Order: sequence, then C-alpha cells, then structure tokens
Amino acid sequence: MPGENLSRDEARSRAELLSVDGYEVALDLRSAVGDHEGDGPRTFRSVTTIRFRAATPGASTFADLVAPSVTAVTLNGAPLDPAAVFDGARVRLDGLAAENVLVVDARCAYSRTGEGMHRFVDPEDGEVYLYTQYEPADARRVFANFEQPDLKAPYRFSVRAPEGWTAWSNGAGTLEGDTWTFAETRPISTYITAVLAGPYHYVCDTYRRTLADGSTLEIPLGAMCRKGLAKHFDADDVFLITKQGLDFFHENFDYPYPFGKYDQAFVPEYNLGAMENPGLVTFREEYIFRGRTTTAAYEGRANVILHEMAHMWFGDLVTMQWWDDLWLKESFADFMGSFSMVEATRFSDGWITFTNRRKAWAYRADQLPSTHPITADIRDLQDAKLNFDGITYAKGASVLKQLVAYVGRDAFLEGARRYFKAHAYGNTQLGDLLSVLEETSGRDLAEWSRAWLQTAGVNSLTPALTYDAEGRVTELAVLQEAAASHPELRPHRVAVGLYRVQDGELVRYARAETDVAGPRTVVAELAGVERPALVLVNDDDLTYCKIRFDPGSLDTLRDHLGDLTDPLARALCWSALWNLTRDALMPARDFVGLVLRFAGRESDIGVLQMLHAWTRTALTHYAAPAWREEGGRLLAEGALRELRVAEPGSEHQLTWARFFAAVASSQADHQLLEGLLAGTARIDGLDVDQELRWAFLAPLVAHGRADEKAIDAELARDDTASGKRHQVRCLAARPSAAVKAQAWAAVVESDALSNALVEATNAGFARGSQRELLAPYAEKYFEAIERVWEQRSIQIGVLIVRDLYPSLQDPDATLAATDAWLTSHADAAPALRRLVLEARDDLARARRAQECDGA
Repeated sequence: MPGENLSRDEARSRAELLSVDGYEVALDLRSAVGDHEGDGPRTFRSVTTIRFRAATPGASTFADLVAPSVTAVTLNGAPLDPAAVFDGARVRLDGLAAENVLVVDARCAYSRTGEGMHRFVDPEDGEVYLYTQYEPADARRVFANFEQPDLKAPYRFSVRAPEGWTAWSNGAGTLEGDTWTFAETRPISTYITAVLAGPYHYVCDTYRRTLADGSTLEIPLGAMCRKGLAKHFDADDVFLITKQGLDFFHENFDYPYPFGKYDQAFVPEYNLGAMENPGLVTFREEYIFRGRTTTAAYEGRANVILHEMAHMWFGDLVTMQWWDDLWLKESFADFMGSFSMVEATRFSDGWITFTNRRKAWAYRADQLPSTHPITADIRDLQDAKLNFDGITYAKGASVLKQLVAYVGRDAFLEGARRYFKAHAYGNTQLGDLLSVLEETSGRDLAEWSRAWLQTAGVNSLTPALTYDAEGRVTELAVLQEAAASHPELRPHRVAVGLYRVQDGELVRYARAETDVAGPRTVVAELAGVERPALVLVNDDDLTYCKIRFDPGSLDTLRDHLGDLTDPLARALCWSALWNLTRDALMPARDFVGLVLRFAGRESDIGVLQMLHAWTRTALTHYAAPAWREEGGRLLAEGALRELRVAEPGSEHQLTWARFFAAVASSQADHQLLEGLLAGTARIDGLDVDQELRWAFLAPLVAHGRADEKAIDAELARDDTASGKRHQVRCLAARPSAAVKAQAWAAVVESDALSNALVEATNAGFARGSQRELLAPYAEKYFEAIERVWEQRSIQIGVLIVRDLYPSLQDPDATLAATDAWLTSHADAAPALRRLVLEARDDLARARRAQECDGA
C-alpha cells in the first residue's frame, strides 16, 4: 500500500521531542476541473507551513506526507533537496533548532478511494465535488504534517477554488478574489481537520441558547449536499435533530460548544457513516433519502447526527493520546448518540434499536479470533484502521450503558463535565477518565475496568430453575459461562424478568435486579413465585451478554413469541434466538420458521428489518445445502403473504416488499416483480418509486430474467450518482461466466473504479444464487490478496479482501485453502491476516450451523 506505516513507538518518540504551535495550509484546487493532461494522477498544489519546537536541539525527526511529488522543502529558511529528504511518505528533518519553521510545497493527488482529498464527478450534470476524509491518518495525503493525535495545533487553511465554487473548512470562511480564507481553529488533531469545495447546495439556520452566566451562545448552522440531491434534502429535519442534540449536550455537559459554526455535509462515495470534523461534520449522502423510507432510517440518521455531535466533546475537545484508547471517543459517542436520541428527540424507542442492531454487531466482533479488549493494543496505523469495529463502538457503548447503571447517571455526567474541563484541547488515556468517575461516584473502578475494558470476549447467562410440588420456584440461579479462549467471568448488573401467558398475551409479572458474579448466582428475591412460562435473564438490557433460555422458556417462545407485548423484551428474545442460531444451538430452519410465524406481528420496524437481514444470512450461510431451495421457497411465500396483508401504504408494507424482492425465487415471484415494474401488476398502497424499482430489478437480473438492455433502460430513468451505483451492481450480478470475469478484473486487476463502484461491483459479484459461477475465483482470491494489499490503498484492500472471500463455496475445501494461505503467508501484513482470519472464522461458524441444521 502506498505510504509508510507509523508505529506507536515512533509516534511516542516524536511526541516527546516535538510541540506544534500551528499550521498554515494553502491548497490550490483549481485543477479539480477541466481536462487532465498526462498519464499520472490528477494533482493539486499544497503548501504547508508548520511552526514547532524541539525539546532537543540538533535532533532529527520527520514530517508525514503521501504525495506524488514535492517541489520544495525549507527548514528554518534553509532549502532542502526534496530528492534527498522525501521518500514518498516522509520528509526527513535533521538538525532541528529549539524553534522551527518547516515549509513544504507539494503536488498532492486527488483521491478516488475516499481517502484524502476525494474528487467526485456527478454523472447527472458533470459537476465536480471535493471533500476530505482522514481518519486515522490520511491528512498526510493533502498536506504535510505530524500525523498523530497527540500533536495538536491550531490550523489556518486557505483554498483557491474554481470560479463559482464555495469552499468550507473547520473555521468560518471569507472569499477574496478566488481564495477562501478560514478562521484559525482551536488546537485539534490532524485527522479531524477538513476541507470541502464545490457547487454544493447549502442551507443555513442558527442555534441560540442562553448560558448560565446570562450570555447568549449563537452557533451558525449549515447543511449541504450535491445539487442533484437538493430536491430530496430535508434539511429542516436535520436542523431539528441538530438543535435538540445541542440542547441536550449543553444541558448535560456544562461546556459550551467550542468550535464556532456547525456545518454538516452529506457527500458522495463516502466510506464511513460520518466523521466528526469540528465545525464541518461529513456524512454519507445515503442519509438523504431519494424515495419513501421507514422510521428506522430516520432514526438511524438521527443517531448518527447525535453520535458525531457527541464527538465535539468526546474526541475533538478531548482526544485520545494514541489509537489504543480509540474507545475513549467512539464508545462514548456510540452510547451518547442513543442516550441523547432517546431523551431529546422523537425517537424515544432508540434503546430497542441499540439492543437489536448495535449489540448484534458487537456480539459478532467479540467472537472473532481478532477480538480484543475495548482498550486495544494498537501497534500501528494499520491496526488502528481495522479497530473501528463492533467492539470499539457497540461493545464499548454497551459497557458504558452498564457503567451508568453502576455508578449512577448523575455521577457519570458529572465525571464527564470534570473530564472536559480538566483536559480541554488535550489528550488523555484510560486512567484520566476513570479517575474523575471514581471521584464523582465514590467507587473503585479498577476491577470493573480490568474485567470490562481490559479483557475480551462475551459471557453467556442462562437461567436454571427448580420447583416445588405446587409448581412454585424454589430456586432461580443465573449461570455464567465464557468461551475457553476468553474465560473471563465478569460482574453483571442484570434484571431477571418472569413472564406468563395471560389473556392471550405474554406479560411480565415479576422482576428482580441483581449483581451476577462468578459461575452461579442465586436470585433469592424470586424464590416462591409461580412457575414462569418465560425467564428473561437480561430483561431491560442492562448488561452486555448473550442471553440463553431454559428449555421451558424456549418452548414458550416457539409458541408465543408474537404474544410478547413489550417491544424491548421481544427484541431481546429475537437477538437471543439469533445468537443460538449463529452458535449452532438452534437449526437455521427453526429460526426461519419463527420469523415466518411471528415477524408479521412485529411492531418495531427496525427490529423487522433486522429480522429480514438475519433470515437472509440464515438461508445463505447457515442452512443445510439440501434445504436451501425449500427454505428459499418458504421465505418467498411468507414474504409475499405478509406483503399482501400489510396495511396499504405503511412502512411495514414497504419493508416486506423489499424483503420479498430479496428472496424471490420462483417463476411466479419473478413475474410479479416484472409486473410491478411494468405497471401491469399492483399491490394496493405500494408506491414503486425509483429506489424500489432498483430493488425489484436486481433479483430479475441475478436470475437471468432481465438483461443489460433492461439495466440501461433503468439507468436512463435514473441517470444519477445513485442510479450509477445501482447499475454497476446489477451489471455484476448477471449470471454469466464472462460477466463474473469482467467484474473480477475491474476490481482486482484495475484501479479505475472509485471506492463506491468497487463496493457496488463486489455486491453484484457475490450472489448466493450463483455459487457455481463463483467457484473459479476461490483459487484466484488467494493468489491475489497479498498483491492487492501491497499495491492498493487500505480502504480498497479491505473491500476486496473482505467482500470477495469465497464464503459461498464448499466450506471444507475453502477452510483448507484458507489455512494453507495463512500457513504460507505467516509474514503477511498483520492487518491482512486479521481480515483473512475473520473470514475464515465466519465460514467455520457457517459450517457448524449447516451441520446443526442438517442433523
């Protein structure tokens, strides 16, 4: 991969030597438009001036810069030979003075991978849009710097832009001639600086708040997107959530938002959900909805808006010293996003989504061979890139949710307030946060931290009950287990709920909170109560664990899951059943059967969407091969049945329509989809808008019922950036050996596609219904991945290694090929080996599940 890795030891040594006083960065982006001459990459001029001090005069260090070429370097007024000091990733600096001025004049490359200065050409109108994305270490692709989070400094950016463009950065901007000059920032880390430029559609608003001292805080708000999306842009709702979030965080953090303006940009071909650049937050533009969508989608967007806002304090104001403590910002932002959303917005059921979606991500990550403690061991930048995972985000947030219950909400928030005031514009480690929480709560958190933050793995909690002759509980115990690979048993604060069938409903009639510790904990409070139909050992979702059931409870769920009235309890049961399926303790066909029987009664649309996703995974990966065809038929029949009975025009109808398209398999299914596209078939209340049209076309293409001509015709209806991504995905999904060869070559053998189109091609290439067509690429995969990892950017490398792993092929043969590659590539990049090990683990899990299903 282009660019040198930076190790933790190198960063620590450089931080001991240097203190950075400020940056001045001048970017000339006029080259973004017009014809590109030459064979090399399209570039822009970047001139950076860094003022910094050295603790040891005469010492040597380096600045980071990944660029095609450097025109000039001067250090303290003395010119340095670029050919001698620049190696493509670092600028060597010898003979430092106590106070230094470094000037680097470089030609930096525009990106098509979403890393650095990304350049996007809108196929709809030919307009060019630029934005930056850096985390963890891609600012060096745009300007020379010291690329590590603990060398904070103020920044002054200026941008020369093409005529008619607007430019934005972290600070407020003013235009003189063709140059935008931006206000100096407060001290921040390199990875959260940002520049955005182009003919963006921009909407303004203002947030005002009276502070405790009687003064008025006024924050200019902005929201922007491509011009082609302006007609779909509901900026009013974005501003509503933004203002509600600012109210919540000011009320609870007692530290006024410190970064001036608050712009939010929705940008194309974005690799992440969003990025917390202070004053200029960036989001993937898919959060602007082109067609009708569900409440869950709006809730998801609100959660991301609030997650990024929480970062203004957790991450931007106070930043981790090194990526080991990435959780100090991501876990907190993930928790505070849901916490603030539930308390301050219309999405008051957000904890259900957290239980159902976020924690599922964590449970999967925490059972992979790459699992790690929440406070991870991050040796270098490649490690850091891969640790933006379900443990750092969702497990960390789950543990913080438990911590709030443990120390109390008031103590937790008071600790946060003290933390901000003590470390504003600085860098911290785990101990800095724990010390203030110990102060405010009066609790010793050392053991809690050791068990929850410094060990890996997820525990299982199972109820064990005995009864007397009259059917009353004599003892209810909670059994705690851990995987042999991560045997830690942890303290859990849990609620145990007892449920019975009453008037046709499954309702809770008893509840007890207790502290689970060790392998067996008796819940004395529940002795003597009547025999429950269902025992839920993590009722109200207070802790992070896998829920198991006693045999009687599992029987009850098989018959009465749809009768469970509490939506959070129902979501917990669905999550537990899915974990049983993943762990090969429940046959996949049984889980599918439960979905077919009860999902139509699910009121929470986010839970329903998650059930649909899990069911597709169960059929594709966990079902015995001999049952897949029958399972697919049952799913399609069930989906169509629910689609026809759903309330016309409801979001449930829309969700079942999408699911039906995804599982459609018979000739009759495909004929219905064709009729809905042509307008010759109709389902009352179902508006087949453009996004739904693509959803209906994709399975027709994959099953050979729609050809390239049909795809081109659909693109003509939707000749937009979104339409282009759909088109590319459909083209790669065609059931043809020649098509698969073309798609493979476009992704693996060429770097012509942008990050978004690589992702779309991968999605079309790997279809569960095309296993035979994909068989030749298993061997090709293992031949290619090390070369891909070395030659491509880390983002594209991850997409190829993760998405194209031959998980649809024979498990035994593929596992053997994977093991052979791992054995013969023991010295491959650790991050690459991690991705392959994770894919192997997923496949081994799938094999165990298939064996369970076929037994």
